[in-house]
Amino acid sequence: MIQPVYVEPRSGYRIWIQYSDGLEGEIDLSTLVGRGVFKAWSKPGCFEKVRIAPHRAIAWDEDAELCADALYLELTGKSIEEVMPGAKFLAQDA
Repeated sequence: MIQPVYVEPRSGYRIWIQYSDGLEGEIDLSTLVGRGVFKAWSKPGCFEKVRIAPHRAIAWDEDAELCADALYLELTGKSIEEVMPGAKFLAQDA
């Protein structure tokens, strides 16, 4: 399973993220600022507290987190079926 191994805050509500397979890149999260749980990012220093949570999510606190798999898909531009063959079938069985 591909896992995030490093995350770093960048200016303009961007993060740099690296995964266990060597993929790395910057993701712009500025469209989330001020929306729902991401309102907290408006507080000074909050966005800079980004971390990898024990359950692999990219997190800021207990409420604000993003799915590491979704961010991986965004970086690669691939579909879930391309990255995780069989995932489509698992979702249909649920």
